Amino acid sequence: MLVKWIRCSVVDRGGFERGQRKWAGLPGEPGFRGQGGGWSRSERGAVHLFSFWESRALYDSFMARSHDRLAASQSGTYQDMQARLFDYRFDVKTGFEPRFHDADLLRVAHCRVREERTEHFALMQEKVWNPAMAGSPGMLRGVFAEAEREREFLVLSMWDSAAERAKYRTERVERLALRAQTGADVASITGAVVDVEPAWTV
Repeated sequence: MLVKWIRCSVVDRGGFERGQRKWAGLPGEPGFRGQGGGWSRSERGAVHLFSFWESRALYDSFMARSHDRLAASQSGTYQDMQARLFDYRFDVKTGFEPRFHDADLLRVAHCRVREERTEHFALMQEKVWNPAMAGSPGMLRGVFAEAEREREFLVLSMWDSAAERAKYRTERVERLALRAQTGADVASITGAVVDVEPAWTV
């Protein structure tokens, strides 16, 4: 499964949101599995969107055929768009499905990992971070994915309320990071907490 992560800064909110509704046509595209996202809590006007595809080949076919037509209605409503592709590696909590209807909140972590530490980083995600997140109240599902460019990873988790997400916080995270040796693995990490916009779920 292919995961696409899009970030952009919206300059015309009304126009962007009207254009976002055009993506409702995506379920007719071969290989499309789901799309959703919303507004960043910490960065005014910043949008994060995630789409899921069965394979790179089917995604490439969509990009060549239909993408530009769907995207045209949002032209001029945003700036600084960045899109990254990641290959699914494993679930965060079992039974991942690319659906957003029951999620209120998304948490995304983007990690650049030191060359000699990639396998250790992935192992610690599986053995330390995943069980801790899976056991957190309100955590629904998530995915751990690796960029086609090496040493870049995405951890996307879905939560059913902001209040529950707040319970998975500082002291616990620091303790887990120490146990997982995250400081030794990670060259840089950026993240965002995103309020899901239900109208954007496809």
